[in-house]
Amino acid sequence: MTHPVIGTYGHGTENDFVLIFDPENDVSITESQIAAICNRATGIGADGLIRIVKNDGKWFMDYRNADGSIAEMCGNGIRVMAKYLVTRSIQPEGIFAIDTRAGMKHLRVPMDGDISVNMGHVTDEMEEIEASNNGHTWSGYNINVGNPHAVVFVDSLEDVGSLADAPAVSPASSYPEGVNVEFVEILPNFEAKMRVHERGSGETRSCGTGTCAVALAATLKTNGKLPSRWTIYPPGGRLIVDIDGHSNATLTGPAVILEDHDLTKFLA
Repeated sequence: MTHPVIGTYGHGTENDFVLIFDPENDVSITESQIAAICNRATGIGADGLIRIVKNDGKWFMDYRNADGSIAEMCGNGIRVMAKYLVTRSIQPEGIFAIDTRAGMKHLRVPMDGDISVNMGHVTDEMEEIEASNNGHTWSGYNINVGNPHAVVFVDSLEDVGSLADAPAVSPASSYPEGVNVEFVEILPNFEAKMRVHERGSGETRSCGTGTCAVALAATLKTNGKLPSRWTIYPPGGRLIVDIDGHSNATLTGPAVILEDHDLTKFLA
């Protein structure tokens, strides 16, 4: 590289990312380089990497999983990206849009406090699925949030066991490009706890699109009606999901920008 490439570390409910500000789209980065950066033992350590690009005057989130594979959308990641743009005085606080592989998303970004993002349509694919882990099998819902989710319901999250490896999901043919799997314990008063195994990243402390999938699935599971509001507790914190009468989800939660790192050695 002819000049240093700086990555900024941040997280949303402990779902963590390395961000590269690349508005001119001139940073070339490979899958193996991303995997090296995201490696928790030898790299910076993160659930994914976000290149902040500008296309035709619009912000674009080039999001990659920790193994370097491409992902359509990340609800926690887009809030962290928006927080970066505002706190670094690149974008004024307020309402603005960020384009993603799952379409344009509009955010409400104050200088301080929680950030809201319109996640778009959350779709029940009208198919019962099953996920198996730790010797147990649970049934649930095939939910699409611009990326695929298998949401299953458990009596206790303690039954889920280790999520070091991807749970077995059936029918596998419904998820040709892999799937994010959410295990959900419903609590009183429209609250739920969850754990998630994300394709390409393993178990993560939180998943923004996953919480939206959980909110719709939980509404269906409890025979509820839209609009609905759910407070979801992944291991990394608390997120609020509002789903309107047309099944459009808004995700609200925190985002934190931490330190910068020189990534040049990873890109040599």
